[in-house]
Amino acid sequence: MATEHTRLIKKYPNRRLYDTRTSSYITLADVKDLVLGNEDFQVVDAKTTEDLTRSILLQIILEEEAGGAPMFTSDLLAQMIRFYGNAMQGIMGKYLENNIRAFTDMQQKMQDHARSIYGEGSTFNQDLWSQFLKFQGPAMQSMMGAYMDQSQKMFLQMQEQIDQQTRSMLSGFQFPQFPTGHDDKQ
Repeated sequence: MATEHTRLIKKYPNRRLYDTRTSSYITLADVKDLVLGNEDFQVVDAKTTEDLTRSILLQIILEEEAGGAPMFTSDLLAQMIRFYGNAMQGIMGKYLENNIRAFTDMQQKMQDHARSIYGEGSTFNQDLWSQFLKFQGPAMQSMMGAYMDQSQKMFLQMQEQIDQQTRSMLSGFQFPQFPTGHDDKQ
């Protein structure tokens, strides 16, 4: 959804991207820079004005995964694919989005805390952040592990609640392989 401040990028049939703000052609690397700079942008098909932002972002992710150190394991990607077409697809997308937002918020709080210690004018750059994570890595992994365990428990509780609600809503209907009455888990 574009606003008046949204940077508009048009994609032409020749697969070129045109930045309407700078009146120049750009590359996927330039779009990646917009993402890294937290720039608000939208990519549209030049002819149909169809929103292509997601497909461009997926192309950037694909390029990042193909070169260097991938973020996603094959197992994780396979698990994600299994959620497509599944009743949990919509919930999983929101679940991942919320977890990434929580992780980003935690990272921002840590950076803010470091700035408060080292001063506002200090250059808390990537090298310093890497050194911090090198020494604090085990603690971070433990904290993230605890967060993921808690998140997993909440997800399982939500799944059980949905299951119970579904059973109570459909208890009057006779379905094969669908036990009626009380939950027979002991």
